Amino acid sequence: MPSAVIDIGTNTLLLLVVDAQLRPLVDACRFGRLGQGLDASGRLSDEAIARSLEILREYKALIDEHHAGAPTVIATQALREAQNSDVFTAPAQAILGVPIEVIAGTREAELAFTAVARTFPELAGTPYVVVDVGGGSTEVISTDGTRVTSATSLPIGAVRMTERFLRSDPPKPDEVRAMVAEIDAQLATLELPREVTVVGTAGTATTIAAIAKGLTRHDPDKVTGVRVSPMAVDAQLARMLTQTVAQRRATRGIEPPRADVIAGGVAIYARVLHRIDAPVLITCDRGIRWGLAYEQATRAP
Repeated sequence: MPSAVIDIGTNTLLLLVVDAQLRPLVDACRFGRLGQGLDASGRLSDEAIARSLEILREYKALIDEHHAGAPTVIATQALREAQNSDVFTAPAQAILGVPIEVIAGTREAELAFTAVARTFPELAGTPYVVVDVGGGSTEVISTDGTRVTSATSLPIGAVRMTERFLRSDPPKPDEVRAMVAEIDAQLATLELPREVTVVGTAGTATTIAAIAKGLTRHDPDKVTGVRVSPMAVDAQLARMLTQTVAQRRATRGIEPPRADVIAGGVAIYARVLHRIDAPVLITCDRGIRWGLAYEQATRAP
């Protein structure tokens, strides 16, 4: 029987349905923007809740269509911090028929690392850093090549940085400086290895890859394993910060629903690469949903 995983994030809701051999039958991404306005208000908005519940109705239909078992459902930063999270979780659980597990940031980091380690077995034995930039948080995981040496979740993300700092269209220089200062301050709290590869997972990282390759539509295989230099990431960010949202939306490689927040996410990758003097960013479409699928397959009899 196929199995299903749903990842409810601050910006996106993801559905992964795999068969017994871990071949993807459904790998869907929808932009619920559940964390819209959360950074300022501390609460989920009615609009964001309604939008995200509608996506879950679509996902339940897809799960049933593929005769998958009851899904495993995890949620991250938006539901970790929203004061009214139950207003969303109660109807969401009723739609899906299963409980939603709101996972800690350290658990999110663990799943991101599992996904990367399984996707790139050739990195085994080599120190590297995994960075998962989400909408509301960023997970940073260091490994010496054999084990995780540190795993931290930071309260910076594409949606959060955009809503807090990048309020003009295009952003003003003082807004950009304030955002970079906040990112650098958060990264300064971490002890990270230097001059090692960074592996970036999830939508911001794969958007960097899609722009680098000039893709017209998202293709998980084509954005996994792409190597992007720090200079190229800097160049992408500089261009985004001079563009309006409409101009970003028209840029090849940027999915239109990401256009308003992508600069905030790319800025986090750019600052991480500078912080550790990384030689390259390797991008990976397989994020925490895949980490959970790999774990479940390992536990299966």
